[in-house]
Amino acid sequence: MNPILILSVFVGYVMLLMFIAHRTSRQTAGASESEQFFLAGRSAPWYVVAFGMLGASLSGVTFISVPGWVGTQGFTYMQMVLGYLAGYAFIMAVLLPLYYRLGLTSIYGYFQTRFGPKAYRTGASFFILSRTIGASFRLFLVALVVQMFVLAPLGWDVHWSLPILGELPIGLAIAVATIIGVIYAYTRKGGIGTIIWTDTLQTAAMLIAVVLAVVVLARELNWDLLQLPSHIRETPWSQWWVLDDWKAPNHAIKHFLAGAFVAIAMTGMDQDMMQKNLACKNVKEARWNMGSFSLVLVGVNVLFLALGVMLYAFAEQTGLQIERADGLFPTIALNASLGIGLGLAFLIGLLASAFSSADSALTALTTSVCVDLIQTESMDSTRGIAIRKQVHGWVAMALFVVIMVFSAVDDSSVVSAIFTAANYTYGPLLGLFAFGLMSQRAPKDAWIPLVAILSPILCFALESWLKHQFAFSFGFALLPINGLITCLGLWLISVEKMNNKNA
Repeated sequence: MNPILILSVFVGYVMLLMFIAHRTSRQTAGASESEQFFLAGRSAPWYVVAFGMLGASLSGVTFISVPGWVGTQGFTYMQMVLGYLAGYAFIMAVLLPLYYRLGLTSIYGYFQTRFGPKAYRTGASFFILSRTIGASFRLFLVALVVQMFVLAPLGWDVHWSLPILGELPIGLAIAVATIIGVIYAYTRKGGIGTIIWTDTLQTAAMLIAVVLAVVVLARELNWDLLQLPSHIRETPWSQWWVLDDWKAPNHAIKHFLAGAFVAIAMTGMDQDMMQKNLACKNVKEARWNMGSFSLVLVGVNVLFLALGVMLYAFAEQTGLQIERADGLFPTIALNASLGIGLGLAFLIGLLASAFSSADSALTALTTSVCVDLIQTESMDSTRGIAIRKQVHGWVAMALFVVIMVFSAVDDSSVVSAIFTAANYTYGPLLGLFAFGLMSQRAPKDAWIPLVAILSPILCFALESWLKHQFAFSFGFALLPINGLITCLGLWLISVEKMNNKNA
């Protein structure tokens, strides 16, 4: 596809986002500027939040990597997706009522109430680390596609040699800086109040792109859309359940349990995702939001996996060689002569997937740094707003730096990398929340940071030893193991029962 046309689409899409940001950045009646930025004045329609959350949950990882993952994993990813439903049910029944009852802006304020200030800052710090890693991986993937299909054809694929990082791709740096700069610009004033509406646009763009791709590929493969399930079953990529090898990291039980705990930790205990839920008017609407979102998400993931099967079938039929799984969808959509419509749809979906995950991450990270670490809510309004704007800029710069570091060490599937990192960084959060909800004991607040740091280290050692000695891997189920080790550590440093009635 012509790179000039791609740049034109990018500019037009950015202008549309800026227009939406301008229209939605106005303060809600009765809400302060900070409350508008952090929680959209607690007046967001639940159905708009639910639809927009799809885009933030899917991101560029689902849009690009999940279809490519089909080549080696088939439909086994659905084992985890079904586990998500159990996790979302727990969020609706337990976590949302807790967050609303405590009137939280940042969900890690619960740790202040339940344990103390050290636990509070520890939980927030682990979220900041986790979300920075996740958002950076997602943006890196999308920027890499932009570099390959836009900047390289324009001759902007230049590398600089640096002492520490080695060869620095300047084209990738330009793509990353541009995307982050645009996100910073349209979220700077409206925050979550703007993101709720921009994510709605971006979710629609992603879903339209995927549906169009399925229709076009079905035509090329001579597959009847009404008989798509039977066509997929006839391919070698249709396996859904793994029940024979219990040592396999994608065994059905491991995947289902991992999915449940991943949903609880990476959605229910994640400020990024919960900040949107807390923007709803009340807990009832937040539950409607979460319930509808979870059901639709299952169907959307089936659609992405079906797309993956069709992409591989098309590549096999045409003899197309794919160097890496993450390049499957972009290569076929942009270079396989399937029509300019599919290429444009893919491009817009790609941009949407980049912005939808990164904009909410940028806002959530800003919220956590300001509310949890700097505690701007206790400052006067003018000073708090000034600090929030500075933090917003520094967070954007931090994401850029982390992405460029990732560009020097990228050597695995982006999906696997994100969830592998989450096994370690979200585990302490899961353990802290679980211990707080299930135990009446009060750990020594000063020792909680040490437990949170040691738990991922012990998990890594345990996983490495089991692989070496028994060829056994927990896979994505390492996340609940990490949480369990954190709980045990908290129990060991507990000395008394808590007296706080709010926890």
